[in-house]
Amino acid sequence: MTRQHAHTSPGLRAWLGLVVILGPVLLVSMDGSILFLAMPSITEAISPTAEQALWMLDIYGFAVGSLLVAFGSIGDRYGRLKLLMIGAAVFGVGSTGAAFAPTPELLIACRALMGVAGATLLPSALAVLSELFPDPKQRARAIGVFAAAFAAGFAIGPVVGGALLGQFWWGSVFLVNLPVIAVFLVLAPVLLREVRAARTGRVDLLSVVASAGGLLLTIYGVKHLAADGFMVLPAVTGLLGLAILTFFALRQRHLEHPLIDFSLFRDRTFTIAIITGLLPLAAWSAAAYLSGIYLQSVLDLSVLHAALLALPGAAVLTLTCIFTPAFVDRIGKRSALIICHFTIAGGLLLLLPTTITGGIGWYVASTMIAGVGYGISFSVVADTAVGAVPAERAGSAGAIAETSNEIGNALGIAILGSLAALIFRLQGPDLAPTLDETRHLPLLLPAALEDAKGAFVTGLHAAVVVAALLHAVLGAAALRWLSKPPADDPGGNSSDEPEQQQLAGMA
Repeated sequence: MTRQHAHTSPGLRAWLGLVVILGPVLLVSMDGSILFLAMPSITEAISPTAEQALWMLDIYGFAVGSLLVAFGSIGDRYGRLKLLMIGAAVFGVGSTGAAFAPTPELLIACRALMGVAGATLLPSALAVLSELFPDPKQRARAIGVFAAAFAAGFAIGPVVGGALLGQFWWGSVFLVNLPVIAVFLVLAPVLLREVRAARTGRVDLLSVVASAGGLLLTIYGVKHLAADGFMVLPAVTGLLGLAILTFFALRQRHLEHPLIDFSLFRDRTFTIAIITGLLPLAAWSAAAYLSGIYLQSVLDLSVLHAALLALPGAAVLTLTCIFTPAFVDRIGKRSALIICHFTIAGGLLLLLPTTITGGIGWYVASTMIAGVGYGISFSVVADTAVGAVPAERAGSAGAIAETSNEIGNALGIAILGSLAALIFRLQGPDLAPTLDETRHLPLLLPAALEDAKGAFVTGLHAAVVVAALLHAVLGAAALRWLSKPPADDPGGNSSDEPEQQQLAGMA
């Protein structure tokens, strides 16, 4: 790469390539949330148990989060475009199977397959994007668009799901993926070039298995302990997962080409940014899932009405992603991270005035204010991760950022959703495990239904208070731990110059 190349504006191929990449990125993130409003319809159609319903929601995020690191490194070694093509095709197969699944078990299996495919798509897409935009400033803008698409997918997933369910059967929320996948498979080989990392060495198979198995076992154990209280099997499973992850981390220190370069976490900004990738997704997914039930099952709104109410927050979130790179240029990453966490905390707390008789205005205000913080988090995390490493390790670095997003998405529903479910069981009428199941009981008395709605709202409030407190703590940590930028560098972007020199010197 020459100095001239490093500083020229990207051409038409780069921007068209970005548009093509955004298709599968939008789908992967959208499918993490598209079932939030669809669960009542799915429950009525194939009658899953309460545990099966939770697995339908979070097995996708578990699969993506467990395998992102492994596939990020595999794409670096064997080819990112090749992995993108394979992942897109498998994602289409999984989507088709999910749309026509006749049983809860088959739907869970297809969602898991979609998650495996999603894990191949995200880090490779981010790495290919980095190759299209080698200049740091142009890349930051492109990553802002990438993050906006990723955020928009999460945000509009419930909206798209609600709109489809207003006209079609529940399987349509999966079939909508197929046209986008088809367009990508046709255009990607034309607009995108194959990219492999130079001198990445052999992929350490034991590390791949340890990272995926350790994450999955740990998340499984945490999920069941949060949902059911202490039980021997999930406790042992969680401890085994932690032990495997410890082995994985220790092994990386002795490998010439590790899956994760843990030395990156010595940088406090990078560390807090990665945590910022996890916690906001946990808060957002839990709040979106529980709010969807609140709007439909407590306030008795239609699925389309509930979807339309999510639009203002989705718009704020997406626009924030687009403008965050310019925003960070002016105030620096430190200030952006602080604003991120405190706006999310404030937005979540606006859900506390909601009641069983009203709260639509509070819900919309909550999503819009918290949406600013969510948008900042998506954009800052991706740009920090990719900008912290040489171009040939972009896939692995992007995988760290996306892993924090996906695990946060899964843990939000697993832990905060389980907290809300626990409070419902403790304070509700004790007629059924969930509000939706209680509502469908025959001969249900109005007083019992009111008690069930009240217990659900209490659980919602508990979940958002816990999430808001965690964000306030992390915001305070960013305020204390992250150093202020030098007086002559108000944007806090002094690291760009060495990176530009490094890119210019790669020939």
